[in-house]
Amino acid sequence: MALDRDTRFTWYGHSCLEVTTPGGKTLLLDPWFGNPRSPKTADSVDRCDVLLVSHGHFDHMGQGDAVGIGSRLQPAWPCMHELSLWLGRNLGGGREGVIGMNAGGTVETNGIKVTMTPAIHSAGDWNGDGATTLYLGDPIGFVVELENGFRFYFAGDTTVFGDMRLIGELYRPDLALLPIGGHYTMGPREAALAVEMLGAKNVLPIHYGTFPILTGTPAALRDELAARGVRDVTVHELQPGETLN
Repeated sequence: MALDRDTRFTWYGHSCLEVTTPGGKTLLLDPWFGNPRSPKTADSVDRCDVLLVSHGHFDHMGQGDAVGIGSRLQPAWPCMHELSLWLGRNLGGGREGVIGMNAGGTVETNGIKVTMTPAIHSAGDWNGDGATTLYLGDPIGFVVELENGFRFYFAGDTTVFGDMRLIGELYRPDLALLPIGGHYTMGPREAALAVEMLGAKNVLPIHYGTFPILTGTPAALRDELAARGVRDVTVHELQPGETLN
């Protein structure tokens, strides 16, 4: 499966991805390597130059996977402002790599531009030490521009929303990584509209099949795109551990 660009996307199930860039950098996104479908463990990760986490739910922070990787490998970690404050107290090594930011902002690190975009979701999760949930800032997505100008949009957990049209107009992503599972995020019907608004010609579905309740499938997304008359889009379907390059 090829995008004809010098970039590799390896999906490890759920929303967990490893991206190898044209400049030889390694990005990790929502690194829940402990998910039921991942063939890789967090302890076996030996390279991370940039770490991106969309929000504070356990299935994206990785029940300690993100913090463990961040402490051990000390990557650049652009993240929501509130998450950066929490990491300042809870991250062992690597605190100097944390970059607090917010939706609309862009930072450049390791030759890679990271722009934060809104997402519509929740972000609180269980907090065993407190009387209420742990809140690590609003959920967000990312537009990432690599060294050769290739851009991808990682939506995070979200439903479709009208400003995806603006994301498409402003950043023109070559690839969109969109949740399709339903229940907690948009499903195939909503994702098809998102693809149309973004104008992306390549889509990599994520956040599906992890649990029975996440019923959306790439085949259903293809059907919904056809129903909308969107026929010039490639839906790249990977199995956990497979690579799109």
